[in-house]
Amino acid sequence: MNIVATVVFIGLFLFITVLGFVSAHWRKGDMSHLHEWGLGGRRFGTWITWFLIGGDLYTAYTFIAVPALVFGAGALGFFALPYTVLVYPLVFAILPRLWMVARKHNYITASDFIAGRYNSPGLALAIAVTGIVATMPYIALQLVGIQVVIGGLGFPAGHGLVSELPLIIAFVILAAFTYTSGLRAPASIAVVKDLLVYITVIALIVVVPIKMGGFGNIFAAIPAKKLLLPPIKDGNTGLMSFYGTLAFGSALALMLYPHATTAVLAAKGPNTLRRNWVFLPAYSFVLGLIAMLGYVAYASGIATLPDLAPYFKQYGPQFAMPGLLLHYFPSWFVGVGFAAVAIGALVPAAIMSIAAANLFTRNIYKPFINPQCSAQKETDMAKLVSLVVKFGALLFIIFLPLTYAIQLQLLGGILILQTFPAIVSGIYTRWFDAKALLLGWAAGLAWGIWAASLNGFKTSGYALHIAGMVIPAYIGLYALVVNFVVAVVATIVVRFLGMANDKDATVAADYAG
Repeated sequence: MNIVATVVFIGLFLFITVLGFVSAHWRKGDMSHLHEWGLGGRRFGTWITWFLIGGDLYTAYTFIAVPALVFGAGALGFFALPYTVLVYPLVFAILPRLWMVARKHNYITASDFIAGRYNSPGLALAIAVTGIVATMPYIALQLVGIQVVIGGLGFPAGHGLVSELPLIIAFVILAAFTYTSGLRAPASIAVVKDLLVYITVIALIVVVPIKMGGFGNIFAAIPAKKLLLPPIKDGNTGLMSFYGTLAFGSALALMLYPHATTAVLAAKGPNTLRRNWVFLPAYSFVLGLIAMLGYVAYASGIATLPDLAPYFKQYGPQFAMPGLLLHYFPSWFVGVGFAAVAIGALVPAAIMSIAAANLFTRNIYKPFINPQCSAQKETDMAKLVSLVVKFGALLFIIFLPLTYAIQLQLLGGILILQTFPAIVSGIYTRWFDAKALLLGWAAGLAWGIWAASLNGFKTSGYALHIAGMVIPAYIGLYALVVNFVVAVVATIVVRFLGMANDKDATVAADYAG
């Protein structure tokens, strides 16, 4: 047991716990209303929104998984950089319009918008269920980061109450302050989390290369096959096409996740969002440094060191970044770095559970189970569901092997991408018919799940054979093409038959601001 690191870790964790409970009194509003509990009253300014969205999108799994992918697979792991660069111009054009119409009609979720825009509770239900299902394994995977750093502190690895107790305590605390403070808790904690992450990453990328003799020595130790993607050969585009489509598809998917929408709708106004899209690429810079740590860990040879080899045997490449901290830094800073990862898991997990609770309450419970529920009942139900979601994710990770959680997460992006035609096209046009969009959604999901099942849900790529070419690409993007084609053709048929439903609760002026 690393006593010094553990004391620092617990101290920082206690600090953010207190901060989480105190947040209920920050910019206090009537917490009996869902928009206050679940969206912070839509009053977060530029800086808080910047930290909230950054803390929401750049999760602990990112800090662990990106260097792990570079450590194991090399250059492919850098796909995260272009995708986070691509996403900001997209959201700059799209999400401020969603904020405007959501504010004018008191929409809490993207499915609220779908129900109003298309006059279709069924399509809204499909979008809500997709969002919840895609989010659940995402919450569970935040626990991967906590598990890795708890193991690095010296707590027993494996399964059983003793090994899982720190994880259970962390999520009980998370559940308590989220239930009390709603979105205000992760918004305030995100500031601490991001500061710790920036300090840790900058220290790693400066100190470790100096101790290793510079980046020249680091890159000299990396095999050539890990530095570059393999070239196109014999008509097979290989990783070249997979890399590009994975980056583009991930960029499209990122803004559609319920937790991303929740963070966006909590902003004070559309101009707050636009300023954020200008400043948020700072996270992409840090992400590049995080990815580089995979090469640094590989070149350092820490996976073979006697004191760290057992950790790599237990956690695999996921221990690359924690291993660098343990090997090159004093114990007190190890506690700081590990706390950054753990808190970096709790912030997005809190936002994700709130987002899933909002979806269930607004788009399943209220329209289909209890249409006459009061504002207080609506909020109470959201709080209860947020607890269920958190502990469901906790049981998910405790009782299922980790490999299954990761395999299910591969489906998350594929699933959530199928909401793109309804949400994004609806922000700009009412041409699509709800029935056609529902048919396209079903077709995209069916094809995407089938394609992923061909490899036992172990990869997110599908090799398309066309005109003598083999084009491996991200399954989610191929499924989205199927979705769009079906939705377009079905809309044309429905309109030709005169069966289109053009009722719309919004007007053009709602989208301007």
